[in-house]
Amino acid sequence: MQWDVEVDCAGLLCPLPVLRARKRLLAMNKGQVLRVLATDAMAAIDLPHFCAQAGHEYLGATEENGVAAYLIRRG
Repeated sequence: MQWDVEVDCAGLLCPLPVLRARKRLLAMNKGQVLRVLATDAMAAIDLPHFCAQAGHEYLGATEENGVAAYLIRRG
């Protein structure tokens, strides 16, 4: 899947991946897709929960070389 913006949070611990994703999403247009790279295992729980609370669409995750890539469509 294609994305419009990427934010690299690899090496950052909770809650920084969610906070950086939130900040980046605020600057994006509705419908654009954000790709968040993270190594913190809690991001797998925190990002979908954040999306549900904030009205964004969580599109899923993949793993590439030990780094998880989460896709979020701005609501």
